[in-house]
Amino acid sequence: MNRIASLFTALLLLGSSALAQPEPPKPPKPPKPPSVYIHGPASSFLGVGVAEIDAERVKALNLKEERGVEVKSVDDDSPAAKAGVKVGDVILEYNGQRVEGDEQFVRLVQETPVGRQAKLLIVRAGAPQTLTATIGVRPGNGFFWNGDDGIKHLQSHMRQMEIHMPDTPRPLISWQSRTLGVESESLNSQLAEYFGVKEGALVRSVIKGTAAEKAGIKAGDVITKVGDQKVAAPKDITNALRSASSAKAIPITVTRERKEMTVSVTIEDKSSEEIHNRILVQMDL
Repeated sequence: MNRIASLFTALLLLGSSALAQPEPPKPPKPPKPPSVYIHGPASSFLGVGVAEIDAERVKALNLKEERGVEVKSVDDDSPAAKAGVKVGDVILEYNGQRVEGDEQFVRLVQETPVGRQAKLLIVRAGAPQTLTATIGVRPGNGFFWNGDDGIKHLQSHMRQMEIHMPDTPRPLISWQSRTLGVESESLNSQLAEYFGVKEGALVRSVIKGTAAEKAGIKAGDVITKVGDQKVAAPKDITNALRSASSAKAIPITVTRERKEMTVSVTIEDKSSEEIHNRILVQMDL
């Protein structure tokens, strides 16, 4: 009997001992994923679109020599805009170095570290002046994700990694009317405001010995009407000439130095009017 009681007591002690043992420790919670920030390759940014200066633009802009680049557009809130650069300015020097053409100018900007100042010698309405711009970073180079979804977005981004293309020229198209004798291009909103018109076709050059030259049309004029038809783009000049009456003298309305005037153009032969496209190159940087 004593042996049975002793065995029972031993079992009770063993059971209580097992119950008294602490629970195994819980595994630690995984650390919270950190915020994830990826930045693409830095690209120095000025915020202008520029075009090469040719012989006709030298005359139209009253320049002394054929060099520099013409500002065709200025991005809002860009380093160039903050420095006071405007459409129609001609940049002749960059940090004291002569600007010979658009490709060289693009290289000069790209080689300038972000945050460094760049002095621009420009000509505006025939008068030289110096502007100072602080080079920025091209918008859209960074990606940010926060918290638990950070890693998930990062993995998704890595699968769909953006390919960063180098800065490339943006082509512009000029139109040549042989019947009238002008080569012209469309106006963007900034250029239209600069020339004081709502719409029209900007004359880039006038062919010698043509009806346009004889009528006094000049490079830098903006053609806004041919006969009674409005001109919103260069192709409208061709369409208007084709549909004009048989009269050889056609009134053409132009804006010159923000003043509207009408010239009478004598057209010898409208039957041969054709559109000739020429690709110009405008560099955006």
